[in-house]
Amino acid sequence: MSSQDEQFPAAAPEPAATSADEGMTWWYRWLCRIAGVIGGMSCAFAGLWNCVTINPLNIAAGVWMMLNAFILFLCEAPFCCQFIEFANAVATRADRLRAWQKAAFYCGMAVFPVMLSLTLTTLFGNAIAFATGVLYGLSALGKKGDAISYARIHQQQKQMDEEKLTGTLEGQA
Repeated sequence: MSSQDEQFPAAAPEPAATSADEGMTWWYRWLCRIAGVIGGMSCAFAGLWNCVTINPLNIAAGVWMMLNAFILFLCEAPFCCQFIEFANAVATRADRLRAWQKAAFYCGMAVFPVMLSLTLTTLFGNAIAFATGVLYGLSALGKKGDAISYARIHQQQKQMDEEKLTGTLEGQA
């Protein structure tokens, strides 16, 4: 190694864009993050309200909703949890997840308290957290194609269908 190599070590190759960022525009990524933060707030408030009861299932659903709020804040807004040592590690790991994985995780998290205790508080409290999962699920579907490419695909399929039809007619003759 030369002295220049020792002074400027080779930079570690940056990983390619995360799977969640592929196909997501910056504004859609921010929309998902903001929905996650608002969903976390609604889960926290509704979960706290749900715990003020004597019904054990409502208390369990409320505790689960507050846990959902903590996870949403941890994954979507780690700066809110800056005094927790592992917050940034969890956030970077959550950013590496694919959009459909986040969608399944967030929707599953939001459905569980509703199954425990079906009340308006649990429904409305988890609605935005569920919507966050839906937004990530929609991003997993990908971008909508333009009309020109759809017209080309349709034209190619039409030509292939005509070739198959003429091929079968020639085979019968």
